[in-house]
Amino acid sequence: MAHSDLRYLRTAKPLLLVASLAAAVLSGCAGPRDQLTTGGIPDDYRERHPIVVTEAEQTVDLPVASSDRRLTIAQRELIRGFAQNYMSRASGPVYILSPEGSANAGAARALRSQVRAELASRGIASSKIVNTTYTATGLLDAAPIRLSFTGTTAVTTQCGQWPKDITADFANQNYYNFGCASQNNLAAQVANPEDFVAPRGMTPIDAERRNEAIQEYRTTTSTIEDMDTGSTGF
Repeated sequence: MAHSDLRYLRTAKPLLLVASLAAAVLSGCAGPRDQLTTGGIPDDYRERHPIVVTEAEQTVDLPVASSDRRLTIAQRELIRGFAQNYMSRASGPVYILSPEGSANAGAARALRSQVRAELASRGIASSKIVNTTYTATGLLDAAPIRLSFTGTTAVTTQCGQWPKDITADFANQNYYNFGCASQNNLAAQVANPEDFVAPRGMTPIDAERRNEAIQEYRTTTSTIEDMDTGSTGF
């Protein structure tokens, strides 16, 4: 073999190696890519703080003074809101917890029957209302009458978690606590937590309102057509 041929082979080997490496890189790029994998860490606040429909205790405290012998207007409004919440979320027992060992324990016992009657007047069956007590923390404690039931509710993770120092994070992604407050507010504002699971059925059509809407549409269309044709209607 000539000397020039040997020199050609020495030069060709590195070129072939570079070409093969380039081909391998290009073949890897040409294949299908998994966006979830190549996208890095998920950056969706709905995944970090998901809204979950679960069972939870719902409570309302009625402040009671030692001299109270009748329910006030404000107390009746609290009971009304509690009853509406119960009727839309639960069907189990409702507990009336009155304090024991506090200065207002006597007043709470006197009001307990009125609370029970108020709940019954709001549509809760008397057989589902349970009277019970709890121990107050101290004699001078103004312990309230507590209304309680267990029902479905929408909850999410607790806000205020900072697992990393955001000043030293250069990933250019939302910080961990981002979106937590809005998720909590959304969970609290939805009247029926089951709407997060599936939509409710449509209500029947209001035929009278539909006829009014059709008549309004026809009148508006006729007016526009008259304006286009230059007719004044006289």
